[in-house]
Amino acid sequence: MIDVPDGYDCHRDHGPYAGVAAFLGRLAADRPRLASGHTVELYAIAPWLDPVARPAAEEEPIRFHPARRTACLAYGAAEFTAAWAGTLRHPVTVRFDHVADADETTRELLDALTRRIGSAPLRLDLRDGGAREPVAADPTPEATRAALGDSLARGFYHHAARVASRGRAAVTPEGDLRHWWAFTTGLATALAALDRAVEALDLYHEARAATDDPKITMSAAYATAMLYARHLPAAEQDPAQARHWLEQALHLAAGLDDPRQRVLSTVFYEQGIALLDSRAGEPARALRLIDDGLARLTKVLAPGERPQDLARLRHNRAQVHLALGDPEQALAELDTVIAHDPGNCEYYVDRAALHRAAGRSQAAIKDYGTAIRLGPHLPEAYYNRAVLQQERGRAESARDDLERVLAIDPGHLDARIALVNLHVERGAFDAAEEGARAGLALAPQEPALLCTLGLIRSERGGLAEADELLTRALAGDPELVEAWTNRAAVRFEHGDVAAAVADLDRAVALSAAPVPRYNRGTALMRLARWDEAARDFTDALAQPGLDRALRRDLRAALARCRHAMAG
Repeated sequence: MIDVPDGYDCHRDHGPYAGVAAFLGRLAADRPRLASGHTVELYAIAPWLDPVARPAAEEEPIRFHPARRTACLAYGAAEFTAAWAGTLRHPVTVRFDHVADADETTRELLDALTRRIGSAPLRLDLRDGGAREPVAADPTPEATRAALGDSLARGFYHHAARVASRGRAAVTPEGDLRHWWAFTTGLATALAALDRAVEALDLYHEARAATDDPKITMSAAYATAMLYARHLPAAEQDPAQARHWLEQALHLAAGLDDPRQRVLSTVFYEQGIALLDSRAGEPARALRLIDDGLARLTKVLAPGERPQDLARLRHNRAQVHLALGDPEQALAELDTVIAHDPGNCEYYVDRAALHRAAGRSQAAIKDYGTAIRLGPHLPEAYYNRAVLQQERGRAESARDDLERVLAIDPGHLDARIALVNLHVERGAFDAAEEGARAGLALAPQEPALLCTLGLIRSERGGLAEADELLTRALAGDPELVEAWTNRAAVRFEHGDVAAAVADLDRAVALSAAPVPRYNRGTALMRLARWDEAARDFTDALAQPGLDRALRRDLRAALARCRHAMAG
């Protein structure tokens, strides 16, 4: 049993995960075996727990994390805390102070803890006031720059933006260009990660106006290109502008005095050109650039030097091989990539997708599991593994993974839809309806959720509401076969057989699946249109892969039609 202090100071002045990191550290010390299953998230949140860790900003090269990673860390930390709380023999209350003034990472984790612990013996006392612990901050530009680098490398972008803004306020380009640029590009990096790329673009324009230093303008040109290629809102992305700024960066790189750095910078910037070429439908040209870049890097790098940079280029080459329609070569490339950089979860996700497309479900599930461990807790890996589990008939495992996705990312609509459909398949209509309505609260016009909720309401006798929901679904997606089929069933049940046939005409026109034809044949029999019904049943019976029950029903219906036509 741990000693609980009077309270944990969560004020943002103490940095990301203030208060909660110390709390998790105490739990890890109390239950090291439990903690051993959550090392990735615990080491990310409380790096002093890792006995071999180096400061994140000293890693070479730095791996920038997506902003959404903090939600994954919070999920893992909440699972660990819930497991620890399950070992308690008596209730424990833990107080966290200054929650309203906490860093975004801290609030996100406390929210995850609050949702997860439920009725556990652990109680959280969240307060906005409380005693303030003194902050021993070094105000020098060097210390501020180190703090900025650490926050960027760890993926704590809100804190990084605050640190960078504070640094920019303390120096000027005229008085300390080196630090001013470090704070400016650091702020731009943080803003781009937080989907504020337009503001980042303004900062690079400001940098070009402030200095003509060739190294700064070279870096600014490349960063500007990537904003236009990747980070700006879709409507504002501009491949031509991206290419223009990449060419500027390459021009400046060609003037670098150090021949080794000239090669490294040129090859790195050319990867941006390769990306644009591949997107423009020129994968062969992109492949030539990547191959040439790898050859030049090999000449200037010592054996074993910069393996992650080499892995990145080979990962680019794998993507191009896939664009060229050569998945086996892409897979071989990814095997090499993972051998060079086995700690990057992204590569396992990509390899799993290739295994999945080739029908190697077990290999894909294994790679998704590794990505989940390294990520940690990548929602997309959980989701894709759930799809595979469902295909393999493991509905319970699929539900578990989908619930994990939604615990991390409640707005993940594909997971929401899949989970609702699993509930429907097992007849859990209460859970299905609750899930569908929760999803519609986030996306009120989502056709798949409207369709499924319409099916649920029809099963529960709410035919008028079901008809309205299915009509809304079709307004959003007129090619949604399930909505036409389900609305036809509602109208058939309501006695409007002609309207049901009209809906099924649309479903049959969109899909060769046997169920719409079986349903239309059934409706046509009600209208005594026996020959048309018989054609539908015959066409449905010709479809491959019919399950036994549907085949039996089709044969019985066809026999009825033939008997009626024989008079």
